[in-house]
Amino acid sequence: MSAVRFRRRAVGVVSVLVMAVCGPLTMSSAAQAQAPTGTATTPAVVKGKHSVVTWGASADRQGAGPADRSYRLIVRTSVGGTNMRIRLSNAFGDHPVTFASAYAGLQQQGAALVHGSNRQLSFGGAASVTVPAGETVLSDPLPGKLAAQANLVISLYVTGAQGPTTGHGMAMQTNYATSGNHAAEEGAANWTDPMGSWYWLDAVDVETSTAIGSVVTLGDSITDGWASTTDENRRWPDYLSRRLQAASGITVKGVANEGISGNKVLADGAGQAALNRLQRDVLSQPGVRTVFLFEGINDIKAHSGVTVDDMIAGYQQIIDRAHAAGKCVVGATVMPFKGWSEYDAAAEAVRQGVNEWIRNSGALDAVTDFDKITRSPYDQQLILPFFDGGDHLHPNDKGMQAMADAVDLGSLTSC
Repeated sequence: MSAVRFRRRAVGVVSVLVMAVCGPLTMSSAAQAQAPTGTATTPAVVKGKHSVVTWGASADRQGAGPADRSYRLIVRTSVGGTNMRIRLSNAFGDHPVTFASAYAGLQQQGAALVHGSNRQLSFGGAASVTVPAGETVLSDPLPGKLAAQANLVISLYVTGAQGPTTGHGMAMQTNYATSGNHAAEEGAANWTDPMGSWYWLDAVDVETSTAIGSVVTLGDSITDGWASTTDENRRWPDYLSRRLQAASGITVKGVANEGISGNKVLADGAGQAALNRLQRDVLSQPGVRTVFLFEGINDIKAHSGVTVDDMIAGYQQIIDRAHAAGKCVVGATVMPFKGWSEYDAAAEAVRQGVNEWIRNSGALDAVTDFDKITRSPYDQQLILPFFDGGDHLHPNDKGMQAMADAVDLGSLTSC
């Protein structure tokens, strides 16, 4: 198990909620007509309930997209609830984009939906919305229940797209696209273009008890799931999500995966640096109780002159900003990478220095020792072969599960 150390802060007494199993996205038309609405800055709130992020994927700049195209995006929920909303992002666009229609349904198989599950979303009461360059928009709440651990399908018909799009490049999930407007269709026949990315959609939230919160995992390709099995939700945050759902007495139930392949703490490149995307990808998400910080290997192995002190300063900024926003911060040690092409003694020395600080500084509310869990007992600079996804850096499915199992669930509510 992980080495966990707590720096206790004032904690209120939190009641335990045993969640009922949620049904599909269904509700009467009369109830739909009475549904409340919310905006990107003023979420709909019901007494005793609040919005909690159930899925997330970090936005980044993608290539130019067709001007008349439908996208079918498959995401896995973590926490269940009611009044689901989606967040659409044009954060990296340089032109307005129009979402002419948007639907939410449940996956049957591939691009096919469960019959009768596909329901239209609205934005300020309208079926379509235009999002200016650099901005995001929340849908109105969709009445009805959305189950935990459900394969939610968001179908978008996008018009007028110009220039760069906004999306998440490495989904580890097969999604679908097609020309023209097919968002309302439940069948798979017209969805002829499989793709490995998510576009436009960067978060989904649900309404649940104020006792329930979420954890956001801030990281790089290991968190993003590289080397895990595509379409099987075997990233380590997925395994963590399943553990949280099964656990009793734990009020953190949601997990939003905000990893970006190649991402760094200090420098932009593969996505904005963690320091620069912290507000958008993490702190702006509703219902977040804990930030799980597991990042740094890309800074270290790049040989850009980054020192242990540089890394500590970056981590400390993230910790301070998260604490100022009222969040717990759990940190994880940087895993071994001997055998990767950029490995050398100088980079290894920085990794060891960083891990020493993570374990012993007391700056974090809790620590999970991923390094200790995944390293070989015969060469502690090498990932255990049983966990190696093949490149000596990224863990396979077994390694991902071991990482999730190493997290002390109680540490996610440690402050």
